[in-house]
Amino acid sequence: MHTVRIAAAQTPEFRGDIDASLRYADQVVTQAAAHGVQLICFPECFLQGYLLNEAEARRSAIDLASLEFQSLLALLPSTDMIIISGLIERSCGSLFNSAVIIQNGALMGRYRKKNLLKSESFFASDAEMPMFEVDGLRFGVNICYDTNSPAMAKMIADQGGELIVCLANNMMPRERAEQYLHVHNAVRGERCLEQGIWLVSSDIFGERDGRVSWGPTAVIDPGGQVTAQLPLDEAGLLIFDVPVSSMQRLQ
Repeated sequence: MHTVRIAAAQTPEFRGDIDASLRYADQVVTQAAAHGVQLICFPECFLQGYLLNEAEARRSAIDLASLEFQSLLALLPSTDMIIISGLIERSCGSLFNSAVIIQNGALMGRYRKKNLLKSESFFASDAEMPMFEVDGLRFGVNICYDTNSPAMAKMIADQGGELIVCLANNMMPRERAEQYLHVHNAVRGERCLEQGIWLVSSDIFGERDGRVSWGPTAVIDPGGQVTAQLPLDEAGLLIFDVPVSSMQRLQ
């Protein structure tokens, strides 16, 4: 059976330190390349941090059409591997909680978070659900709370997607984090079961200001079951071979 090797990074939180997040990404991508990974994902807002103060987010936001963004791309390894990372995007005066899809040092596309929390009300969104492909594996992107909506997974499946790449950041007050510890995979598993689709998630870990995140970074199969998961509350790289349907291979 033909498979595509994917990977998801469970990372520390980087806030307002783009240089540090890029150095970390460089190390992880190099590690993944040594294992033959074809697609790797990093957490939600990985580049600048999950900033919920609008003024702070605006100062850190990046225009994807800018020379600044091109210079950042140049700091990542130029590789055939598809790299998916969360960041705060600025475009035409609006801010977006976005994921960028990068390959060979170039921007292939982006996805903007659709289901925004009240705390994210200053972010804008759009109706687009772009699709991408790696070695016959067709995939779409969700960002964290997007997976609470069955419609998001359906949009991907309806376009022939076999994989949801979920970028997450579950830094929460400790009591709430404990309450939701096992909910994240359960909700994502429902989406997989509903659409018969795979899902890979990437999350952060760590503590700050009475808040905590443990992950999870996991792979969930089309039956809604967790097939692989990193240990909670530590850095790691989850590598998994996803089977590609013969129908997709013929298209």
